[in-house]
Amino acid sequence: MYGSSRTNAICRARAIPIRGIMKSMDAIQLGIFSSRISAVCDEMGAVLRRAAFSPNIKDRLDYSCAIFDPRGQLCAQAAHIPVHLGSMAWAMTGLVAERTWAEGDMVVLNDPFRGGTHLPDITLLAPVFVQRQCVAFVANRAHHADIGAESPGSMPIGSRLDEEGLILPPTLLVRAGVVQPEVLERIIAATHNRAVTEGDFSAQISANRTGVQRVQALLAGLTGETWLRRLELLNDYGERMARATLESLPDGRYRFEDVMDDDGQGNRDIPLRVCLTVVAGRVQVDFSGTAGQVDGNINCPLSVTAAAVFYVFRCLMDERTPACAGSFRRIELRAPEACLVNARPPAAVAAGNVETSSRIVDLLLGALAQAVPERVTAASQGTMNNLAMGARSARDSWDYYETIGGGMGAHVQGNGLDAVQSHMTNTLNTPIEVLEGNYPVRIHRYAVRRGSGGSGRHRGGNGLCREYEFLAPAQVTLLTERRRHRPWGLLGGGAGAPGENRLNGRALAAKQLVQVGSGDRLLVETPGGGGCLL
Repeated sequence: MYGSSRTNAICRARAIPIRGIMKSMDAIQLGIFSSRISAVCDEMGAVLRRAAFSPNIKDRLDYSCAIFDPRGQLCAQAAHIPVHLGSMAWAMTGLVAERTWAEGDMVVLNDPFRGGTHLPDITLLAPVFVQRQCVAFVANRAHHADIGAESPGSMPIGSRLDEEGLILPPTLLVRAGVVQPEVLERIIAATHNRAVTEGDFSAQISANRTGVQRVQALLAGLTGETWLRRLELLNDYGERMARATLESLPDGRYRFEDVMDDDGQGNRDIPLRVCLTVVAGRVQVDFSGTAGQVDGNINCPLSVTAAAVFYVFRCLMDERTPACAGSFRRIELRAPEACLVNARPPAAVAAGNVETSSRIVDLLLGALAQAVPERVTAASQGTMNNLAMGARSARDSWDYYETIGGGMGAHVQGNGLDAVQSHMTNTLNTPIEVLEGNYPVRIHRYAVRRGSGGSGRHRGGNGLCREYEFLAPAQVTLLTERRRHRPWGLLGGGAGAPGENRLNGRALAAKQLVQVGSGDRLLVETPGGGGCLL
């Protein structure tokens, strides 16, 4: 399920076979080991945040960090962004197998069809060597508000991938510890604020170097064989924990369908369908019947779809279940080639990563509600309410991007949460002081959208109202969903209110590019979550 199981050339030559060397390790030792490698991911994230230049990374926390074994299988991750981490877990085995690695190397990529998500999310991957043996990989992924698209914020309403910015296939950015200036210069030259881009890349490189050093320190008292044995034991433990969860689901087939509002190119009511087949602690997730890939940018590469699937089932598992490849061995994913959730190049995907992934989560929860309604929530807002903006001029060029929280779905034990980022995004809101201090924008209103949650014994969470006044001309792109189709309720609960976008009181489409002038006001009202009747 994770792709190729081959290791890269150097790792294959020196790596110790993982299976067949397992020995006993008590639960306390295994727990400490898991916590230590997870702590490395946390420290990588702290370095990235503190060294970054852009508010998008240092304030919104739109980044993720993880560690992989020599074959590219997930070992640990920080509690960062599910859509980043799950997609890396799906795609990394193929990435590490396709090249020969050397100590001090670092690869950069953002191609959604080569292991990325959408072009603004840029990944840096580095091998970890101990005594000339490749023992692991560290990776971080961060969202860059400018990756060279014509529209500020690099989230355009396009119909081809090459309209969304600079495409980076896996490319060696650092060789033997030395940054390759021609590669970095090609990336920076495509953007519009050199200092910010260069600063954010320096932060990502530093985060990976920290990860490499910390993993090497962890192995100071271990042999390579012991390290790999412990990783295998951790994966086996993750599989046992996952199996216990999946065996608690009643065997059967559970179907659900929903529709996306539109693709921004004139196609509306685009169907998403799933069938979950549960048999003896294994689950097959089949998206047959989902619409084919569309003209607009709501298409998903399969790695993003996998991230949403992994996230849903991880939420069902015991909180002690480690975030490793073994925890997902019993989940099989099927999606027709060239469909909305398994798009092929040159499909546009900017909103698939943010909007469609959010809806895949609600789609799976709708299917699981037929099997275990007491363990899932109603639909949440089902959108990240993407807002990209900026300007291009000889005197001043700026790019800004944010996602806006909304209501979470209710459940049998309580109300949904109000005004939060939900499911596939785990970012923060941009503080008003940061936004106003960096860009020619003023926030006039930022409040809970009272009454927008669905009705029921337990109400859905309320959405948000966020109103912007522009102090200078700018270009604004909205990529939003649930403006026509409301978030569904659980067990007969009421649907949440749909969202609304308005410019100076005039209704805007869910996905729209607009030019604004000084004094114009944009109001984004986000959807509420579905309610729960029982």
